[in-house]
Amino acid sequence: MVKQQVQQRILVLRKAINHHRYLYHVLDKQEIDDAAFDSLKHELWQLEQQFPDLTTLDSPTQRVGGEPLDKFIKVQHQTPMFSLEDVFSFEELVDWEKRIKKMVLPPNRSRPLVKGAGWGGGQLDYFVELKIDGFAVALIYEKGILQTGATRGNGKVGEDVTQNLKTIESIPLQLRRPSEKELVGAGLSQVISLAKIFNSRFEVRGEVVMTKKIFEQINAKRRQKNQALYANPRNTAAGSIRQLNPKIAASRHLEFLSYDIVSGVGQELHSQEHLLLPFLGFKVDKHFEKCSDLENARLFHQKINKIRDGLPYQIDGLVVSVDDNEIFVKLGVAGKAPRGAIAYKFPGKQATTIVEKIILSIGRTGALTPVAILKSVKVGGTMISRATLHNVDEIKRLDVRSGDTVVIQRAGDVIPDVVSVIKELRPKNTKEFKMPARCPVCNSPVVRAKGEVIYRCGNLKCGAILKEQFYHFVSRHAFDIVGLGPKIIDQLMDSGLIIDVADIFKLTEGDLVPLERFAAKSAKNLVLAINRSKQIALSRFIYALGIRHVGEETATDLAVRFGSLSALQRTTLDNLRLVRDIGEVVAKSIVDYFSNKRNLNLIDKLLAAGVKIKSEPKKIGQRLADQSFVFTGELVKMSRDQAKNKVRALGGDISESVSRQADFVVAGLNPGTKYQKAKKLGVKIIDEKEFLNMIF
Repeated sequence: MVKQQVQQRILVLRKAINHHRYLYHVLDKQEIDDAAFDSLKHELWQLEQQFPDLTTLDSPTQRVGGEPLDKFIKVQHQTPMFSLEDVFSFEELVDWEKRIKKMVLPPNRSRPLVKGAGWGGGQLDYFVELKIDGFAVALIYEKGILQTGATRGNGKVGEDVTQNLKTIESIPLQLRRPSEKELVGAGLSQVISLAKIFNSRFEVRGEVVMTKKIFEQINAKRRQKNQALYANPRNTAAGSIRQLNPKIAASRHLEFLSYDIVSGVGQELHSQEHLLLPFLGFKVDKHFEKCSDLENARLFHQKINKIRDGLPYQIDGLVVSVDDNEIFVKLGVAGKAPRGAIAYKFPGKQATTIVEKIILSIGRTGALTPVAILKSVKVGGTMISRATLHNVDEIKRLDVRSGDTVVIQRAGDVIPDVVSVIKELRPKNTKEFKMPARCPVCNSPVVRAKGEVIYRCGNLKCGAILKEQFYHFVSRHAFDIVGLGPKIIDQLMDSGLIIDVADIFKLTEGDLVPLERFAAKSAKNLVLAINRSKQIALSRFIYALGIRHVGEETATDLAVRFGSLSALQRTTLDNLRLVRDIGEVVAKSIVDYFSNKRNLNLIDKLLAAGVKIKSEPKKIGQRLADQSFVFTGELVKMSRDQAKNKVRALGGDISESVSRQADFVVAGLNPGTKYQKAKKLGVKIIDEKEFLNMIF
């Protein structure tokens, strides 16, 4: 092939590669697979190796190249890269609007200082977009070719990181020229604007991000090598861009999300910039909205807050901007932040507070769980005053003590965790936590079974254990006795009216009326609720017994497998091992429970008190046979219990934990840690809509 033919082939290859890059990284479309795309790039690389003088700076082969730098060169920003002021509530957002409206239309003036498209009758239009938690950079193009990529730095002076930014496939090395078809309907001013872009200096700003998926993959590899794990995607992305060797940045699979055109090319509105950027080859996040008032911005904020855990990258709020660029410029800057935009943050899922003391919570199986009593703090919009410390081993790992300042985290609806201790703030003379030798309630010895991390009270008649067993027995997924809560149970126990759970069904209105908070009507209502609860499904009855290691789902599996209480009582270890998700430990716990005379006597008392156990409803079909489902997050169309019952009725199984054996994880709004674990294990994740299509 002669040089002229090679030159033509190179031009065709570059055009094709840029086209497919645009489809994949901007439009999320794919016309050819990755192998074919790589083949095109490899052919181009070979031709440029053959004729090095035909290689240009904007060639797709030049994304990773050159020797590592000794240091980064400083770059002066022609237009400063400002940070944003934060607000954390709608009231603060309204206050911001009041301030800027006073500037746009001061008192005693009949007309605004500026007359723009975003101002009319005292009303401002806003453009609301995601505040992406990434690493801010500026990209400078000369006549359509990328010349410089710079970090924010101090806002006025950044660092030239062009070599590293060129490794990011979602950054065009050459601006894309919109096709004639795309320009149909464009006005003369728009055509002139495009001409300006390709004939002068053009600056775009945005965030370099690392997706959660890539971050998890990188940390998984580091974990296998016993290397220190990276803290979060944002810091990892920033660290990647600030590496002197561009090959490191290239290996991190970073992305660039654009959000701002700094250069004046005739755009009147910020929203117009978001429409223009994809035409030029830039990726723009698709979650944005033009709002005529702050109420619409608030609703959009609520909507995004519900789905943000499911987004591919981290965000920490929304950016609310005055849409009219003329008004935005006139509003100016206060300190280091533009007045015309504000960061409308989400409630933080982490916060710092002080551990006032560490207490022990005693569960229905006697487990002693350390709990941190905290100085109250708001996390994720909820006031938190306690956090679980799980067990003594976890306390040792964290080295948490009374008086420590700690970072706490709340994910979904789970009980908050202590994530870390800020040891620089530790007061003097703090003492390590030690598990007491005796139960703080009944003073019986505390025991720890071989192979377990949990300490337990050895006295099964401990008052704290009995209370927890009562609370469990009447709970929603067990006998579900409406009106019989912890405070009333405490009264009944303290007055000697109930010794074991069977005594609940012997209560009369006369027993209840003398108690605090009771009158004739409330006593009658509770007795009616108790009598109604006597008819109970086998799965609920098994769960109510409180057998160690037998949760709601295992109880359901046992009920379906054995069909009756008597069959379950007579079963063997070998038969139990055949039940889905039941291993040696759970099977032994079940056999031990039904071998205990005290437990059998309690069951006899319950049946004698009028409890009637109903068999499980028959399955109405086998559409979901042998398929296992895990639920996380909030469902909209039905409750989680309704969804689980529907799965069981169609022959499927429910699991409370994510493992490789799960077939589907159904992710609703605000999914918890199960969502992340499913992604890590490669379990198929479906949303509520897909789930509904499966069951109806």
